[in-house]
Amino acid sequence: MKPILVVNAGSSSVKFQLFDAERQDALRRLIRGQLDGIGTQPRLRARAADQTVLIDQSYPGEQVSDVPAALAVAGAWLHTTQSFEPVAVGHRIVHGGPKYDRPVLIDAAVLADVASYVPLAPLHQPNNLAAIRSIGARLPGLPQVGCFDTSFHRRHSAIADHYAVPEELYTEGVRRYGFHGLSYEYIASRLPEVAPQLAAGRVVVAHLGSGASLCALANRRSIECTMGFTALDGLPMGTRPGQLDPGVVLYLLEQKGKSAAAVQEFLYAECGLKGLSGISNDVRDLESSSDPRAKFALDYFAYRVGLETGALAAALGGLDGFVFTAGIGENSAGMRARISEKLSWLGGVLDPAANASGASVISRGDSRLTIQVVPTDEESMIARHTADLIARRG
Repeated sequence: MKPILVVNAGSSSVKFQLFDAERQDALRRLIRGQLDGIGTQPRLRARAADQTVLIDQSYPGEQVSDVPAALAVAGAWLHTTQSFEPVAVGHRIVHGGPKYDRPVLIDAAVLADVASYVPLAPLHQPNNLAAIRSIGARLPGLPQVGCFDTSFHRRHSAIADHYAVPEELYTEGVRRYGFHGLSYEYIASRLPEVAPQLAAGRVVVAHLGSGASLCALANRRSIECTMGFTALDGLPMGTRPGQLDPGVVLYLLEQKGKSAAAVQEFLYAECGLKGLSGISNDVRDLESSSDPRAKFALDYFAYRVGLETGALAAALGGLDGFVFTAGIGENSAGMRARISEKLSWLGGVLDPAANASGASVISRGDSRLTIQVVPTDEESMIARHTADLIARRG
């Protein structure tokens, strides 16, 4: 057995999975787990591949106060109870900047590069770095592989990647990167099997979760994405505003007297569904609320998804399919229905019964646009990349 550990570190949780990479063409998931509530109400949960509960344990907040502490707790449990010694660790890294267009073995130089992109992904990059450093300190000889959320979009055309700013800024790295690339890459890899009629066609994939974006695929390659230089752009999200006139930022700085740090905190933590509703950043909370602000936030979200889908359809020169994925896309039939209404002008006709039952194809048989739900699996994509890179390195 050749176990590969996959780590996806966030600000309040560390998700981890263990895969057997003995056969590169058929990775086998062994364990899926996460330690969430870091610093507040830490809870470690894990299941085996057959869904057997392996652990469900809570800890005092001070015992698991940060990402390194969470990794230590989860790692100790894996080591002492599961007897797995990983041959490599694969990490999700949100921002790869202009340099990294593919997975890479992490060394000191890569770590320094990744650290330089922290200002471009302040919610995510510090936690990605904390996980890499923590594992490196405890297991210095263990290979670690960085898999970047920006890599899948790095083959966009120059026109799609540019902002209308002087070229020297583009050269410095001020460009449209796009994110959620590991999710989109996984969906693209699944299309030949789950939607063969769409695999070579023009598809918009909607990764809708706490972070949200759309990606335009042509023949399973990314040609455009709603996110740009940072993960603030594009669709409204749980706590991020999405598309915003830069003049609003100037207004906050000049007229409201906010510092740059305060504006950053505001844009990443106080906007989006949370800001619109004044209630919650969670779609489930908003769907169960009778407050008209909750309905407004949900309607706004669906409106913006429809609007951006039209732009991506223009980039593709037409549209053959629309795919929902990630937490909201996979689990909220109500939001899928709201968004599908916005696709009617593109030929999309929802089948309400199929949507309510959680079917894979949720468009009606007479719909010109195929509307489908495909669960994402970023961790298996990371495991694939890690196994491939380690195999090439011998």
